[in-house]
Amino acid sequence: MLRRCTRLKKLKEGKLVSAHVLKSIFKHDRLIHNTILNMYAKCGRMDEARNLFDEMPVRDLVSWTTMITGYSQNNQSDGAVALFPQMLRMGLQPNEFTLSSLLKALGFWPRDECGRQLHAYCLKYGYCSNLYVGSALVDMYVRHDRIDEGQSIFCLLVNKNEVSWNALIAGYARKGEGERALCMLQEMLRAGFKPTYFTYSSVFGALSASGSLEQGKWVHAHMIKSGGQLIEFVGNALLDMYAKSGSIEDAEKVFYRLLRRDLVSWNSLLTGYAKHGRGRECVSKFEEMLRIGIQPNDITFLCILNACSHAGLLDEGQYYFDLMKKYNVEARTAHHVTIVDLLGRAGLLDRSKKFIEEMPIEPTAEIWGALLGACRMHKDMELGKYAAERVFELNPNDSGPHVLLSNIYATAGRWGDAVKVRRMMQKSGVKKEPAYSWVDIENKVHMFVANDDSHPHGKEIRKTWEEVSAKIKEIGYVPDTSHVLFFADEQERESRLQHHSEKLALAFALLNTAPGSTIRIKKNIRVCGDCHSAFKFASKVLDREIILRDTNRFHHFHDGACSCGDYW
Repeated sequence: MLRRCTRLKKLKEGKLVSAHVLKSIFKHDRLIHNTILNMYAKCGRMDEARNLFDEMPVRDLVSWTTMITGYSQNNQSDGAVALFPQMLRMGLQPNEFTLSSLLKALGFWPRDECGRQLHAYCLKYGYCSNLYVGSALVDMYVRHDRIDEGQSIFCLLVNKNEVSWNALIAGYARKGEGERALCMLQEMLRAGFKPTYFTYSSVFGALSASGSLEQGKWVHAHMIKSGGQLIEFVGNALLDMYAKSGSIEDAEKVFYRLLRRDLVSWNSLLTGYAKHGRGRECVSKFEEMLRIGIQPNDITFLCILNACSHAGLLDEGQYYFDLMKKYNVEARTAHHVTIVDLLGRAGLLDRSKKFIEEMPIEPTAEIWGALLGACRMHKDMELGKYAAERVFELNPNDSGPHVLLSNIYATAGRWGDAVKVRRMMQKSGVKKEPAYSWVDIENKVHMFVANDDSHPHGKEIRKTWEEVSAKIKEIGYVPDTSHVLFFADEQERESRLQHHSEKLALAFALLNTAPGSTIRIKKNIRVCGDCHSAFKFASKVLDREIILRDTNRFHHFHDGACSCGDYW
């Protein structure tokens, strides 16, 4: 009966049974005590388990292992680690279950020293080749960002199971190595193992980080063929993958097909809407969520505030910021950043500054950086300088604010001040992140930097863009040379504009994709205003949808317009 109560998580009934047993002739039976211990641990009641453990007259290996496993499974690593040396002092030798549970707990330990010591213990007593211990070692190392050591242990395992494969795949996923995680999935399939929901969830997470849409579709198709269903956590990972890979339509389809929608599902869709410039739809979906009784959390409000900021929904954004109090959600730094951004994008720079000064929290570099970005957008040099100085005080090593201030000066024609900022960066050792763009063509990544002459098809790429440039000029495109932020004559400035990395990536995609197909480009920093304008015209003359993901959002260019409404 105790085992049945444990399996069904019926703690109340289990307590009644245990109370009866502990008053019977079996009150000193070690097996009964261990069974009750296991019930408490499986039901997450570790305090009660510990009380019983401490009162037990005799404790065997099963008792200690049950407690260590319970602490590990209930995310109480401290308790598991503290018990292990006590167990050794009692003269008991751990078994594979003790060691694997302890290794799992050490995967969440702040540092890896204890994990390495336990690894040495496992080597000494010949446990490393054990399937359970070996899999736990792989998981422990990859959680401490030591993926190479985890891979080495994995390769030495004579026998592997889904747990060992999942541990390594999840490790690559956490590092954002989507291609490697996908390769491991393919190796797992070739080895005859069937992926679990955890496998698929990890791979979707890795592919969302890299924005690999086609590979993500392949994994999704494989999951369907294998009979997988869209249960919450794997469905949420799939939804997030589609949204972050540029297909908000597929993300919506997944959302509506989920067997059950939890808060993570709603947050993922709201984030997708915000990133894809669909602010009104984000607001509508948020209101629907409230109507059906889903309680929003801090992430939900961050999603809706970002959507309002990117769509220029000033009144709605301020309303939802105030609404947080009704739901007892405390505004964090990130929420204040979005309000500064919201006011700044709307051109209300003085109100944005006043909001910062009246905040209940101390302004951070991110908050002042949001105001600085708005000053760059609206060409407010004096307030931009003030905001930049605040950022420099709080985070002098970030290149972004230096570049923004330099750009503000350059746009205003104050080249001397722009040069001073650049020299200050050099003196401080602050380096600007180089801009680059890339496209995935037939499962291969092609990367470009501005004025790139290194590509083997460089001449064809430049010729293609020149042809596109000529066509879009015929229908109204005028190069905006204000985005060339160094002193030069007009002809040289226009020439520089034509070889930005995203334009080269677009030209390459035109050479290597079918006519009429969607072109997907990614960029590591914010797209410049001239490229944004050029892509709008290009989408019209080429009759192609162009989806550009930059560091902030997705831009869907179609028939001469962008999904952001030129508000980004």
